[in-house]
Amino acid sequence: LLLLLLLRIIIMASRILGRVALRGCKSRLLSGTIVPREQQQTRGYKVAVLGAAGGIGQPCGLLMKMNPLVSELRLYDIAGTPGVGADVSHINTKAQVKGYSQTDDGEDGLKNALKDCDLVIIPAGVPRKPGMTRDDLFKINAGIVKGLVEACADNCPKAMLNIISNPVNSTVPIAAETLKQKGVYDKKKLFGVTTLDVVRAKTFYAEKKGLETAKVDVPVIGGHAGVTILPLFSQATPKAALTDDEIDALTKRTQDGGTEVVAAKAGKGSATLSMAYAGALFGDACLRAKNGEAGVVECTYVESDVVPGVEFFATKVSLGREGVEKIHGTGTLTAYEQKGLDGMMEELKGSINKGLDFAKGA
Repeated sequence: LLLLLLLRIIIMASRILGRVALRGCKSRLLSGTIVPREQQQTRGYKVAVLGAAGGIGQPCGLLMKMNPLVSELRLYDIAGTPGVGADVSHINTKAQVKGYSQTDDGEDGLKNALKDCDLVIIPAGVPRKPGMTRDDLFKINAGIVKGLVEACADNCPKAMLNIISNPVNSTVPIAAETLKQKGVYDKKKLFGVTTLDVVRAKTFYAEKKGLETAKVDVPVIGGHAGVTILPLFSQATPKAALTDDEIDALTKRTQDGGTEVVAAKAGKGSATLSMAYAGALFGDACLRAKNGEAGVVECTYVESDVVPGVEFFATKVSLGREGVEKIHGTGTLTAYEQKGLDGMMEELKGSINKGLDFAKGA
């Protein structure tokens, strides 16, 4: 009798444990490793990378292929993209990949790459080279960005646009004015990607103070060039004591991060890999917000009234399904930071006006 009772207890226990294990397995399958279970998307998202055969575009495309929220990845460039697309398509993640190029597909290439996209990432254009002035860079990239944004307006007017092409301080105003001319401008969906400035500030701060880099946050405000980049180390978390000299050195290193990489590559390249990472990071934030995840906050360069006198400015921004939900203020600034903010105004205003004038044909 005791043996029969013991056997019955064992059978019941095994059934209960089996059901618990099955539920745990289902939970892991549903949740995956990146997207929390409660944030599962109802559909995948269509993402295009324009300039996808370049130094930023190729690694950015690779990283977006790894994103579980992407169902279709379209890679576009003037030439070479079908090969890049074929290469990236072999990666064993769910996103379907196709490469389009002007050389292979004519004018239909860009149109087909953009059709009904949810998110467009634009690193197209030439990188900064030694001895190249911002004017030199502007003359080349301004026209490229204008043409691509016109195509976005025609083929995916509701997409979020992430502008990486430099000079961002000018190319975002160009994009805004171009979209206005097309009658489809939505200020909530146009972003200048300044994430690399944040990535650098976090890294340099963590290394200096011996902190865990992944747990560090440093807001960066202003623009995306030289003195217009203003990291707010007074608002960094976790809090660590910094001397005035350390703050100055960290600020200048963050502002000159691009120059540091150009010099280290001895004129044979610019900050492509770290920029691709930052671009994919911000693209992921946009998709997570679009997918309904709450509390997605990133620093980004958008149309803003936070600072009087400048139409576009980067601060922390809360993202939602339709893009910008809330633009946060600068917070309390130290005297050093206020001096930096005041000192960037002339250059930032000039860059914005230059972009607007170009788009208006002035």
